[in-house]
Amino acid sequence: MNLIDSKYIGLVSSRLIKFKRVKSDLYNFRCPICGDSKKNRTKTRGYLYTVKADVNYRCHNCGASMTFSNFLKEIDPVVHKQYVFERFKQGTTGRGTVVEEPKFTFEQPIFNTTIDLPLASTVESSRVYLEKRKLDPTKFYYAERFVEYVNSHNQRMDVKEHPRIIIPLYYEKKLVGVQGRALDSNSVKYITTIFYDDAPKIYGLDSIRRGAPVFVTEGPFDSTFISNSIALCGADGDVRKWGVSTPVWVYDNEPRSKEITERISKTIARGDSVVIWPSNIHEKDINDMVLAGHDVQSIVESNTYDGLEANLNFTTWKKI
Repeated sequence: MNLIDSKYIGLVSSRLIKFKRVKSDLYNFRCPICGDSKKNRTKTRGYLYTVKADVNYRCHNCGASMTFSNFLKEIDPVVHKQYVFERFKQGTTGRGTVVEEPKFTFEQPIFNTTIDLPLASTVESSRVYLEKRKLDPTKFYYAERFVEYVNSHNQRMDVKEHPRIIIPLYYEKKLVGVQGRALDSNSVKYITTIFYDDAPKIYGLDSIRRGAPVFVTEGPFDSTFISNSIALCGADGDVRKWGVSTPVWVYDNEPRSKEITERISKTIARGDSVVIWPSNIHEKDINDMVLAGHDVQSIVESNTYDGLEANLNFTTWKKI
């Protein structure tokens, strides 16, 4: 492994959940592309490994396989550009390498503004699933062949073909990506793909009032139950980059989860507001709370804290 690859693995390691060095040429962490397992937060099926003088990435959950350069492009386009330029200066880009030459001219991307798929409300399997979860099926779409649909947007997804509910991601009224929710319990539950570099992996960004507090939930479905909310479709991101100046972070109600408690602790430490669930709420996520009959809007508004008050309530809530 060359020094530049080692340097950039170190740069992005803090953004990779449960990142660890297995040995000198092998790293393991939770896959930031599919999110690994939602049920088991300890699963780590993403690997960076060396092939001759280069580094590749592979996830043993969603099947994602790519060069380290393309992996960087997926998780942080800005760092990726720095990486490509540094490899270019070293003379290790272009033909015969796994790293493309940097592009020094940039054109404004042409976005598709519509999604050529049936509404989830018009397909029985997706409509029944969503209505059973008290979700509005007119807000989502359905793809019988998810991989074929994604690849029609000049993507290269190499996973088993299967039907999915399509959660559209818009930015400035343009379709910039989708998240697919599996209907088959044997498939990876969520897969997110972004069609354009630098586009936000955020659901609901076009529908919020940026001058007011914006609730940031763990998933798009959960966000539909709270007014003025968005959802990150992947790892934690910098929502302020997209005009959200006063975020209120809404994590799952898992006080025994090391991953969740660490994320809440970091959120409080940087001065952001966070929802700390009251002791009478036992459901894990917002959708389950709605199904149990709770007034989620009222709960999140009355249990939002920051600073010392957030720390005091967090200490009482967590169980580890």
